Amino acid sequence: MTFEQEWAELRAAAADRTAMQTNSIPAEGGGGGGGGGGKDLVVNRDDLGAIGNDAYDLLGRLQKEGDIARASTFDAATALTTGNFVSGSAVLKVHDFWQTHLRTLLDACAQISNHLDYSKAQHAKDEAKIQGDLTRISVLSEYMK
Repeated sequence: MTFEQEWAELRAAAADRTAMQTNSIPAEGGGGGGGGGGKDLVVNRDDLGAIGNDAYDLLGRLQKEGDIARASTFDAATALTTGNFVSGSAVLKVHDFWQTHLRTLLDACAQISNHLDYSKAQHAKDEAKIQGDLTRISVLSEYMK
């Protein structure tokens, strides 16, 4: 058996063991990790990359488009307050509220993007290490025959 065939079989067996059922009750009647009966989440690097990219794109759009009205809203609040309108302080509160929540959302998008990029890279490193370890085992197995 070649390494490629052995690797393909191992990957297929691992995928079968770690397939995840969503929105249903596990076939074995139990859940969770541990004793062989539970299913684990399978991570696909392509999916991580796509979601991370979407989060990064959203971050860029929010930085650009989420700040469009900031200056004019602040100017309006200042003008209303200077003109002795009670609504000036209310507009300033809206301005501050929006800025606070925009920063929170920007931070969340950045964290999602960074985490998924890190996860994708880490999974690739883990895959390369496992493949290297299995190559050495496969070579040793050939010598033992």
